[in-house]
Amino acid sequence: MTDPQIVCPSCRTEIKLTEQLAAPLIAETRRQFEKQLQAKEADFGRREAQLRAAQEQIAQAKAAIDQQVAAKLKAERAAIAQAEAAKAREAVADEMSNRDRQLAELHEAIVSKDAKLADAQKAQAEMMRKQRELDEARREIDLTIEKKVQESLVAVRDKARLEAEDSLKAKVAEKETQIAGMQRQIEELRRKAEQGSQQLQGEALEIELESQLRARFPRDLVEPVPKGEFGGDVIHRVIGPGGQACGAILWESKRTKNWSDGWLVKLRDDLRAAKADIALIVSTALPKGVDGFDLIDGVWVAEPRFALPLSLALRQSLIDVACSKLAQEGQQTKMEMVYAYLTGPRFRHRIDAIVERFTEMQSDLDRERKTMMRLWAKREEQLRGVLDSTAGLYGDLQGIAGRAMQEIESLDILLIEGKSEAAE
Repeated sequence: MTDPQIVCPSCRTEIKLTEQLAAPLIAETRRQFEKQLQAKEADFGRREAQLRAAQEQIAQAKAAIDQQVAAKLKAERAAIAQAEAAKAREAVADEMSNRDRQLAELHEAIVSKDAKLADAQKAQAEMMRKQRELDEARREIDLTIEKKVQESLVAVRDKARLEAEDSLKAKVAEKETQIAGMQRQIEELRRKAEQGSQQLQGEALEIELESQLRARFPRDLVEPVPKGEFGGDVIHRVIGPGGQACGAILWESKRTKNWSDGWLVKLRDDLRAAKADIALIVSTALPKGVDGFDLIDGVWVAEPRFALPLSLALRQSLIDVACSKLAQEGQQTKMEMVYAYLTGPRFRHRIDAIVERFTEMQSDLDRERKTMMRLWAKREEQLRGVLDSTAGLYGDLQGIAGRAMQEIESLDILLIEGKSEAAE
């Protein structure tokens, strides 16, 4: 261990000390430092007391200065208030004079504006009067145009009405000619009937019976039996709801005064020849003891007024029998029935009837189309003439009235189109 060294405060030289010499020296040095510290603390206490005394003096001086400043401020504020009041009075006086001057200027401006307003009102009244006159002139022009257009439309309507009347008269004349021809035919038939021709009377009853059956049963096949062939007068083939043939009814019509039993035998033979199911005689003369209708020897006999009711019952009986037979037939399948129907004559007849109706409808449609196209072309020319006349009238009025006339855009377009067409 090395010996401790100390530095001399006066000569700043290092002195090596032994342990025996260092201990008393250190204790002495500590006592000196403690004395110096106590002296410094006492000095600090004195200085602190001096500072507190100086602060109290400064506070007292500050309070005195504040009082002086407050007194000066109060005096200065009073002076400033007096000066500002004087300035305010002067400013108010100036402002009042400015306001008086402005009021005078405003009064002059109001007087000038009133004069201008009066002039403007007079000008507006004059303008409104001119506008009213212009509106009246415009309305007069519009009324004139409307009258001209109305007159043109009336002329077009009259012309169209006359054409329609001519066409209608032609059709009426044609119909009257047809009616006259039919009346002549009716008179001819009536004359022959009055002559007592039983053949014509029977044919009339046959035709009437055929038309009644067709009207009542539109789905069934009602066909007249050709003259000279065995088989009655009318063959009525009954068609069921499913389109299947259910049987046939053979009709014989008689318009005589006396009944003949030989008709029954002949109609039974005709029934077998025509392969029908039911035979029926419609006659004005019935056997003795028969009232309305009856079944005699397998042949139905009825008056003309019972023909349709009896046909309803007989037709329904044939349909019921056919449906029961169809229910009992289990060997033939639906496909075979459809095939038989499609390859049979009934289907061909139906298709031919449909094609004929469609062909007739197509022909009627073509005729109507040609007629309407001709009428449309005619109406288009008429309308074009009316529009050209209206556009020309509008151009004449516009040339007379000038810019005072209100423009009509649609008529301007017509005028432009007319000029372009004329140029071409």
